[in-house]
Amino acid sequence: MNIAILLSIALALAMDAFTVSLGISLRPEQVGIRQTMRLSCSFGFFQFLMPICGWLAGTTILPLIQSIDHWVAFGLLFLIGGRMIYSALRPARAPQAGQPDPTRGWALLLLSIATSVDALAVGLSFSALGMTIWYPSVIIGIVAFLMTLLGTRLGPITGKIIGRRAELFGGLILILIGIKILADHM
Repeated sequence: MNIAILLSIALALAMDAFTVSLGISLRPEQVGIRQTMRLSCSFGFFQFLMPICGWLAGTTILPLIQSIDHWVAFGLLFLIGGRMIYSALRPARAPQAGQPDPTRGWALLLLSIATSVDALAVGLSFSALGMTIWYPSVIIGIVAFLMTLLGTRLGPITGKIIGRRAELFGGLILILIGIKILADHM
C-alpha cells in the first residue's frame, strides 16, 4: 500500500482520538504527563489492535459489527460526554483530591474502544482485500499516539481561553463525535 494513502487513513482514524484528547485536556489541572501518556498509549494501542482484530475476524463478522458499531461508539461517547456536561453545570465546588481521572479505569477503556471502532472496520476491509495488516496497524497506532499527544498538549491552552466552560465544551465535543459517528453510518 502507498505510504501516502496509509498515512491518510491513519490520520482520518486518529481524528476522533485527537478530538477526544483535546476535550479531556481542556481542564489543565486534570492532564499532567502521566495522564497524557496513559491517554496517548491507550488510544495508540487500541488504534493498533483494532485493525488486527478486524483483519482476523475477516468478512464473516462484518455484517454483525457494521450493524451495531456506530451505536456502541455513540452510546459510550454520549454517556461520558453527558457526565462531563453534568459536572460542568453543577455549582462550582472547590477541587477535590478524589475527583475521577478520565484517563484511568473504565472511562479510559471506554474512550479507547469508542475512538477505535472505525479502525476495526478498516481491518475488516484490509482482510477482504487480501492485504497484510501488521505494517498498517503499526502506522495507525503511532499516528493515533502522536495525535492524542498533540490533543492533550493543545487542550490546556484552549481550556485557559474558555475558562469554566471548558468541561462543558469537552462534553459537547464527545457527544458531537458520537452523533457524527452515528450519522456517518446511517
